[in-house]
Amino acid sequence: MLDGHGDDIYNYSGIRMNFSSNIYAHADLSGLEAHLCRHIDLVRSYPEPSPRSLETMIAEKHGISPDEVLVTNGATDAIYLIAQTFRVLHVAVPQQPLPSSPLNPLPSSTFKVFPPTFSEYEDASRLFNYQESDNAALCWLCNPNNPTGEVFSISHIEALASQHALLVLDQSYEDYTLAPMLSAKTAVSMGNVLQLHSMTKQYAIPGLRLGYVVGASSLIRTLRTHFRPWSVNALAIEGAKYLLRHDSPIIPSLTAYLQETQRLRSSLSSLAGIGLPDATCPPSTPFFLCTIHPHTAASLKAYLVKEHGILIRDASNFRGLTPHHFRIATQSPEENDALVDAITQFFQQR
Repeated sequence: MLDGHGDDIYNYSGIRMNFSSNIYAHADLSGLEAHLCRHIDLVRSYPEPSPRSLETMIAEKHGISPDEVLVTNGATDAIYLIAQTFRVLHVAVPQQPLPSSPLNPLPSSTFKVFPPTFSEYEDASRLFNYQESDNAALCWLCNPNNPTGEVFSISHIEALASQHALLVLDQSYEDYTLAPMLSAKTAVSMGNVLQLHSMTKQYAIPGLRLGYVVGASSLIRTLRTHFRPWSVNALAIEGAKYLLRHDSPIIPSLTAYLQETQRLRSSLSSLAGIGLPDATCPPSTPFFLCTIHPHTAASLKAYLVKEHGILIRDASNFRGLTPHHFRIATQSPEENDALVDAITQFFQQR
């Protein structure tokens, strides 16, 4: 596991503004909170060993079969479950038939990632004895990608699926972009794609830990051979059902949010010492990478925490990045202006 994920607010006190988490910070969760309070007695009983009732609701939402859905304790739980289950994928042949049952681990199992990206793909693969290879059986793709915010085209995704035995397509941030996303129904029909969805991010509920996988029924059936019973708690299941019944975007206007992101990017890029790739291009997501020179991201983060109660994401521990990289997630206009002012003061004091 990566030492130092994005939102490490638990390490600090007095944080007033949190730019380190990509999850929308201003969601109105009052309805969900009240609903869970009314159902707190659920903690007295075991939940479903496998949350089939929730899987049925998710399947109805996407127009697919419940046998093509598996709910997990967050998308990260799904990542480790997939790596464990399909660790026998060692023959790198396009459209290679997948095993119908798990076999013993093979040291020739191979995986591919596209750094910088979410570290858990690589961590989970190595935990189950995969070796990295360009000509890999198992391919992981984050779309939109964390931490860069890059969005890949559907044609690119289809090409990757044709080149690997199994493509895991993590669409955790699908609700944070206006770009076209591969539908769940299409992912199922492709046969060798497992698509990850994050209710955690969709509904801004990281504390509940909710995710799900969609894919061909044969793939989901194989995943269930390693699924741990009761891994999704009763309040999470009930909360997810409430959110699906009252489904509405947590971001009031994604278009306006992305416009504010562009305003923030422009303000930051005007500061001497701060660099942004393609600063003039419209952003695809509300989170993005920056660089700072000649100082380090760690020194900027420490200053912002101590002097302003502002938290950013030091991105230096992403493979492929440097000690000068940090990630920002757009907040309210007032908070964004405060961040720009604080970084300006950082440079003035050095």
